[in-house]
Amino acid sequence: MAGRPGTLLDHLRAQDDTTLGALLRARPDLALPAPADTGVVATRAGVRTSVGRALEDLDALHLAVVDALLVAGADEGPVPPDSVLALLGPAVPREAARAALDRLRALALAWDVDAKGTLDDGASVSLDGGPGGVRAAPALRDAARRHPAGLGRPAPETSALRTGDPAAVVAALPDDQRAVVDALDRDGPVGRSRARDGDDNPVARLLASGLLRRVDDETVELTREAGLALRGDHPLGEIAATDPMPAPREHDPDTVDATAAGEALETLRRAEGVIAAWSAAPPTVLRSGGLGVRDLRRLAKDLETDESGAGLLVEVLASASLVAVSEDGDPVWCPTTTADRWLAAPPETQWVALARAWMEMPRLPSSIGARDSNDKLVGPLSDEVRRPWAPQVRRRVLERLAEFGEGAGPASVDDLVASLAWRAPRRGGRARDELVRAAVREATALGVVALDALTSAGRELLRTPKRPDDDPDAAAAGALRPALPAPVGHVLLQADLTAVAPGRLEPELAAAMDRVADVESAGGATVYRISEASVRRALDLGWTAAEVHDLFGTRSATPVPQNLTYLVDDVARRHGRLRGGSAASFLRSEDEALLAEVVSRPEAEALELRRIAPTVVVSTHPLAEVLDALRGAGLSPVAEDAEGGVLDLRPRGRRTAPRRPDRAGIGGSPRLSDDQVAALVAQLRAGDKAATASRGPATVPGSTRQTASATVAVLADAARSGRTVWIGYVDAQGTASQRVVRPLRVGHGLLEGTDAAVEDDAEPGPSVSFALHRITSVSVLA
Repeated sequence: MAGRPGTLLDHLRAQDDTTLGALLRARPDLALPAPADTGVVATRAGVRTSVGRALEDLDALHLAVVDALLVAGADEGPVPPDSVLALLGPAVPREAARAALDRLRALALAWDVDAKGTLDDGASVSLDGGPGGVRAAPALRDAARRHPAGLGRPAPETSALRTGDPAAVVAALPDDQRAVVDALDRDGPVGRSRARDGDDNPVARLLASGLLRRVDDETVELTREAGLALRGDHPLGEIAATDPMPAPREHDPDTVDATAAGEALETLRRAEGVIAAWSAAPPTVLRSGGLGVRDLRRLAKDLETDESGAGLLVEVLASASLVAVSEDGDPVWCPTTTADRWLAAPPETQWVALARAWMEMPRLPSSIGARDSNDKLVGPLSDEVRRPWAPQVRRRVLERLAEFGEGAGPASVDDLVASLAWRAPRRGGRARDELVRAAVREATALGVVALDALTSAGRELLRTPKRPDDDPDAAAAGALRPALPAPVGHVLLQADLTAVAPGRLEPELAAAMDRVADVESAGGATVYRISEASVRRALDLGWTAAEVHDLFGTRSATPVPQNLTYLVDDVARRHGRLRGGSAASFLRSEDEALLAEVVSRPEAEALELRRIAPTVVVSTHPLAEVLDALRGAGLSPVAEDAEGGVLDLRPRGRRTAPRRPDRAGIGGSPRLSDDQVAALVAQLRAGDKAATASRGPATVPGSTRQTASATVAVLADAARSGRTVWIGYVDAQGTASQRVVRPLRVGHGLLEGTDAAVEDDAEPGPSVSFALHRITSVSVLA
């Protein structure tokens, strides 16, 4: 692929492997799918969508340099770098401006060409004597904002702005005309006006003098030269050259971690409350999907939080696969089997599962309660909450906080908002600032952030694994563990039949208190209420009165109240006098002798038949199984419904409830490893060598046996003589490439050899093989 002198292709081919690899890392969309040669990279780098994606990661200073390139016309031809930097004004340090321009060069958004078309490596090509300088990708004009730096199009050639001194022309304007151009410069170069040629008004006179240009019948535009003249020493306006973040606010890292640990424990308590509540009374799934507003309000009241906090929690639980839609005919929101394992895990492990789910879930809990495009309330767990880009916003916020030292953070959330807005002005749109505030609120509620500073555990969650055995989640759990308050092994029994837990209880004691008491209020100190119903619940679970007395006697730091002892003994005395059991089916008959015969049969033991009355027998086996066994034994039982009518038990086929579709989140740009980058660069070099190699006449395989045989003959002859060949190849993905190969063997449908593009005198290139039917052309190199 030949490029014109001074083009981006020439620039990229002149770069060394390190520079080319850095470009592929910075703009991974250029590397996927793998390009055949540098020409493909250059083509992709000049596409508007790729350029726009690269601009999204640039800060305000870099975007100002982009504006300067476009104002200077670098997208149309080379311009002197000093003239580009001069447009930034004296307020921008020259070193910072040059560094920003270098960054644009590294991103292949700009490149250098001297007066003769000489590229970076000194290779000279002719530009017909044209001026040299810095070039910008033409697609920058389309990908950047419509009016770079708020400036309009150039003035007409006949305008006084082009033939004279623009500053003098603007300074000589009457007050009424000056007011018009000042307004357009302040609010944007485009304005509405119905003035016509020959009218006696300021706009018509400005049009006639060339300071304004007509866009259409009702729209005018302030020319670029007029805008530059109005701005004087600041051609592009006020530019923020540095991050506006003020000095950070310092905290003791232990204080930050301890504060976050308190929020983490509160989050875990509420999460356990959701699981318990939805286990007992699962809320119904709305027909449109999601959770109903009434259910959300009820849950918020039970958890002692607001609706936004409850919405965040259920979204995180669903993303962590701790709650989901049931698989039956009447779907409800209920805990999953994963929830049981989560409940048995240590608190630090529980927290990591929730924090990781929040960081990566493609959903925006802050949108719950807002109005959608149809003016309907957005409910939790509904499709309207889904936002594929949400994880990227959270990561940007947390990564900015991670740049501060441990325990340090911004002086205020507004400072963080301003900093992120400066760092990526093109990201987020109009809702960007509110998204940042929402991410900080959610991170604080979950214990990832405290006092506007990132916690030690939060830093570990952000870390990218460096080795296969490097587990950031385990490291985050280890960082949270010392910050959690030590569990206590006692409660304080009160005379009003309450027990106060002065902190987080040991798991064994917490489980015991959950059996024998009910939580009345939670927080730093949990208050349990002991009642007749709670004591009966413990006895129903198999405890004895002696075990309940032992629990209170050994685990209370205060004396056991006498009324509590009386309560336990009274409940125990009345407990179990009436007993019940479970049965899956029953048999009844007015003929007692027939039932006696059934119970005495050999099948009775296998069916676990038990006679509980002269005319009733029960079984733990399903009714259909019992009836089939009895019919096989020669009896003729019949099934009946609740009213005594005959019941049809014929099988109706297997059924399953609809499942929610998999809605995996969409991540950011993929990150290339060092090995991947090295392989890509090697492939590009090989492709470039093949594309520029001097070769003889090409043999193009056809559909006939003769042309295919000719191709094999050329390759076989090259293998025998040790010559290299150029081949065109199309891989299984349909990507066309060109390779230079030294054939070794041809047969069995394969061309085997070495990559001649990367060989040297010391050793041959790496082994390669190609399917013969995918070779599109062959040429022996001269």
